[in-house]
Amino acid sequence: MSEAPHGAPIKTPGQLIAAVIAGFGIPVAIIILLAVYVNNSTRTGAGTDIEQSVKERIAPAAQVDVRDANAPRVYKTGEEVFKAVCSACHAAGTAGAPKFGDASAWAPRIGEGYDTLLHNALNGKGAMPARGGTSPDDYSDFEIARAVVYMANGSGGKLAEPAQPAPGAAAASGASGAAAAPAAASSNENAQAAAAVAALASVPQASAAPAAGAQSADAAQAGKALYEQVCQACHAAGVLGAPKFGDKAAWAPRLKEPMDTVYNYALHGKGAMPAKGGSNASDADVKAAVDYMANAAK
Repeated sequence: MSEAPHGAPIKTPGQLIAAVIAGFGIPVAIIILLAVYVNNSTRTGAGTDIEQSVKERIAPAAQVDVRDANAPRVYKTGEEVFKAVCSACHAAGTAGAPKFGDASAWAPRIGEGYDTLLHNALNGKGAMPARGGTSPDDYSDFEIARAVVYMANGSGGKLAEPAQPAPGAAAASGASGAAAAPAAASSNENAQAAAAVAALASVPQASAAPAAGAQSADAAQAGKALYEQVCQACHAAGVLGAPKFGDKAAWAPRLKEPMDTVYNYALHGKGAMPAKGGSNASDADVKAAVDYMANAAK
């Protein structure tokens, strides 16, 4: 059988013209409509706010914040400290942190008492770094205490607001027991930690600052005296993570750092070690004690 001949779809000049117009006109019309739609839609992506982008690009790399050194300090509220520091973990319960507002998670912690809560906040516990990773220059002990009370009371507690320190006075931790030892891995470490804390708690506090020019005549003797009175509570036996006196291996990584850094740790605290070992010694005597311990480990 022979196949039937196929007829061409375009048989007249008019059909040819219509096909050409449709082949070019329809795609052009679609492109125009898409361009109009995209141009008229609201764009909120990065870089669409030209004015803001220009301001950010021409902004100086650093800015100077001038403050009056004699102006009274304005302490941040517990809520402000929580939002700026603590919320990073406590808002969502990250890394085992008790979630803000979770009464069941906070109940056993509140049951330990305010002093323990504050000690853990100032010195760190578990995955939580000391002071939430800030420094005393960022937030005072009083402001940290406010944040602790804010979180505890927002999670079922009824703690009293800590008393604001007097003008010109250093913000105190708010509790004599805030130096309670953290849980140790063994009963022997617990006993050592308890003994160290008891020694720190019994450190006599200076009633007044020494008069100008009344510094110790022998810095080495002053450093040794402060070590025996305060520092040896932890450094003699190497408890609470303190490098043991005379232990070159423990002191080596610390002595690789600039001495100004080591002095800063002793003056402002690091880890479980409180500022100045919990004493009111002068900065010069604290540095002398650091030198005394460092020389013994060289």
